[in-house]
Amino acid sequence: MISKKTARKMYNFYTERIDQLIQAQTSLTSGGVKSYKIGDMEITKLDMDKLSNMLEEAVEKQAYYEALVQGKATRKTVGIIPTDL
Repeated sequence: MISKKTARKMYNFYTERIDQLIQAQTSLTSGGVKSYKIGDMEITKLDMDKLSNMLEEAVEKQAYYEALVQGKATRKTVGIIPTDL
C-alpha cells in the first residue's frame, strides 16, 4: 500500500497529464497543428486513437489515486450468488 503523500503526488501527476493530453487533442483536432509534442513523445492526427486510450488510462489512474487520497475503496466489490446444483 502506498502512502497518502505518494498517492497525492501521483494524483497531481495524472491531473497534469490529463491536461496535457486534452491540450494535445484540442490542438490536433482544431487543425492548427500537424503534430504535438508531450515530453519526448510526438503525437500526430494519425495517433488520435492512441491519444484517446492514453487519456482514458490517465483518467482511470487519477480516479484510483484520488480514492487512495480520500481513503475510499479502490477495488470493485464483487458479490457471490450461491446457486443450487
